[in-house]
Amino acid sequence: MPEELDRYDRLILKILQEDGRISNQQLADQVGLSTAACWRRVKALDERGILKKHTTLISPEAMGYDLCVLIMVTLIRHQQDHTKEFEAAVKACPEVLQCYAVTGDADYVLRVIIPNMAAYDTFLNENIFTLPGVNQVKSNFALREVKYETAIPVDTV
Repeated sequence: MPEELDRYDRLILKILQEDGRISNQQLADQVGLSTAACWRRVKALDERGILKKHTTLISPEAMGYDLCVLIMVTLIRHQQDHTKEFEAAVKACPEVLQCYAVTGDADYVLRVIIPNMAAYDTFLNENIFTLPGVNQVKSNFALREVKYETAIPVDTV
């Protein structure tokens, strides 16, 4: 944990990850600070970029996204133009929840949610196979979710 984060900052981060909708008053009470001091600390964490995003997590299945696919994409060769175009195209696809440039057998790993197999076929044909430089695509379909966490471990001791 970076030295500039004291125990109050770490506790604030831990609590906010558990409940991002907590009121400042409730947060201050749990942390043991005044509401003004707590608000200043949260604001400082936000301004420093430690708080990355304020969001609500939604069940994909509740929205009709029944398939989760991990896609390994290999580009023909590591050309700057292909890389930039691929990354820009992936960023524009709302079905792509995560994309990582990786080492190993593939150049990228994508986590995609999609309603069904027909939609996945369309997604591949319209969004991935049309990109110049795409050499190989391997798909792995998630059978079930074993663990899904968004909270970063925070040591509060």
